[in-house]
Amino acid sequence: MAMSIKKGDTVQVISGKDRGATGRVIVVDHVKELVIVEGVNRVKRHNKVDATNRSGTTGGIEIKEAPVHVSNVMLIDPSDDRATRIGFRKDKVTKNRPDGTTYESTRSVRIARRSGKEI
Repeated sequence: MAMSIKKGDTVQVISGKDRGATGRVIVVDHVKELVIVEGVNRVKRHNKVDATNRSGTTGGIEIKEAPVHVSNVMLIDPSDDRATRIGFRKDKVTKNRPDGTTYESTRSVRIARRSGKEI
């Protein structure tokens, strides 16, 4: 399935314990359809103290973000800061070949369904 949410997008959680929270997308997993949103779905990880660990962490409680399914987030429309669905529009563009000639082509652009503006 093609996901419309990309790394760096600002999204709002629409269901779950963090409903209504907004944040920036840090990681997108296209295979599992999961996203990690900054400051959302924070969980505690209890790390065991390890004497042979060379990375510098020596155990304790670590708080970090856990993944959220992509169906539970909506993109924030930059024009009015409200959640919106995502659509696609085909724009005609002129491209250049290496030999200097030009040709017509199309490119897909993400748009906000609420305002119709390009994201």
